[in-house]
Amino acid sequence: MLIEPKFPARVPIAYLPTPVERLERLSKHLGGPELWIKRDDQTGLATGGNKTRKLEFLVADALAQGCDHLVTTGAPQSNHCRQTAAAAARFGLGCSLVLRGQKPDATTGNLLLDHLLGAHVYWTDAKECNEATAGVMANLRAIGRRPYAIPLGGSNVIGATGYVLAMRELLSQLEAERLNVDFIVFASSSGGTQAGLVLGARVYGYRGTVLGISVDHPAESLSTQVAALATATATHLGLGTLSVVDLLTVNDDYLGEGYARVGETEREAIQLTAQLEGILLDPVYTGRAMGGLIDLIRWGAFTRGQRVLFWHTGGAAALPAFADKLL
Repeated sequence: MLIEPKFPARVPIAYLPTPVERLERLSKHLGGPELWIKRDDQTGLATGGNKTRKLEFLVADALAQGCDHLVTTGAPQSNHCRQTAAAAARFGLGCSLVLRGQKPDATTGNLLLDHLLGAHVYWTDAKECNEATAGVMANLRAIGRRPYAIPLGGSNVIGATGYVLAMRELLSQLEAERLNVDFIVFASSSGGTQAGLVLGARVYGYRGTVLGISVDHPAESLSTQVAALATATATHLGLGTLSVVDLLTVNDDYLGEGYARVGETEREAIQLTAQLEGILLDPVYTGRAMGGLIDLIRWGAFTRGQRVLFWHTGGAAALPAFADKLL
């Protein structure tokens, strides 16, 4: 192990450690490597998800600065926005969500939960997210509030810190069970989760492959983004200048028709995982990542003797909003 990171303050939100389970029936069905799953859909915050780990550090930073209102942005069915609204509610903070596009006809899935959690929801319409968010921040300051801006997906050095710790947690669990995992596979989008995982892999000596399945960005641009964030996070944690470029693996073969566009890849993965394991994936992130993993298994990217862990980053709350695409 390298020097132990100097972790900043965090607030307790997530139910940790999240379970690691074997996907015995799915493994048998696919006839490939032995599959396992890390259940970050069970972090506990308003149906759970990976952003909860990030919010432990982000909310702590907001409170330390004396802020009283969280502001963030995302897509209409953003898991990150839903978890941010829940974290704000838990700590008695206000919350404003700036969602891309126009207000939909139906209020369902994560959007329904945003409202139930008391968030103020704004729509960008024709504006850019940054412009719309800046306007909301300015309005809050004008009425005497102290807003704290959280970037898309919570993906900055503060948020990524949560997944450095998550890698330490996983490796401790694997050591306790005497398990070796050859690949860790997960959905990658805004880059914070992958940056934390690869940095954690470097710090804590994970020798396998950390494979991000991109859900919306070309591999080259996502890799550049993750590498820069991981290096910045290393500096933030007192590790000096640390490169993780050699640990970065991004697969962009499963972008399909674009972000949040459900096709046969996602549909089959969601149905198989539900019907064989009783585990719900989401249509945008984990469904696409699991679909990619299933396809990679089918064309022989892994051997039968290997062990692959799928890191479930949550998102099942979005399923009702995609019912017409899933059935």
